[in-house]
Amino acid sequence: MSRHIIAILRGLTPSEALPVTEVLIEAGITKIEVPLNSPEPLKSIEAMARGFSGKAEIGAGTVLEAEQVHQVKTAGGTLIVSPDCNPDVIRITKAEGMSSFPGVMTPTECFSALRNGADGLKFFPATLIGPDGLKAMLAVLPKGTKTYAVGGAGPDNFDHWLKAGATGFGIGTALFKPGYTVDEIKARAEAIVTAYDAAETSNE
Repeated sequence: MSRHIIAILRGLTPSEALPVTEVLIEAGITKIEVPLNSPEPLKSIEAMARGFSGKAEIGAGTVLEAEQVHQVKTAGGTLIVSPDCNPDVIRITKAEGMSSFPGVMTPTECFSALRNGADGLKFFPATLIGPDGLKAMLAVLPKGTKTYAVGGAGPDNFDHWLKAGATGFGIGTALFKPGYTVDEIKARAEAIVTAYDAAETSNE
């Protein structure tokens, strides 16, 4: 089962990369980003992509420049997530055959991202938009647009976001923080997947 959950591992170190990725996949989270402001992110991405190819979509977050897209591609990543909507980053991501999830907050940014080829939209910070804001924007976005709430979305409110029309979520500190043990991350991942599945079921 492929869930619309993107794990955001900000602060992950290369030595943690493989054991953390393994427990996330076992819990059922198969989209994983390592933000580029983490320690040696490309080294982590390379190890994760090599170790779990075919089992998870691995890539980078906080991608701000086109050159960074090429670096992630070289490391084996296939997923590019950004906090902003940079048409150059989106176009180059798609030209490289990778998945693009730019950050947006307004209808103008949403349409700009989609016109440049984005695969999905990262609504960030979701706390400022809220489920009602997303619902209003979905009224004008193309049907089937994939939308991810990031920043303020979690197990406590998955249901509200899904009812508003969100496709999925990016989960950061509720899942991973530097210093968490692998067992803690495993337990958090399992709780998040359980809450997500329950919210999905209640919205069917």
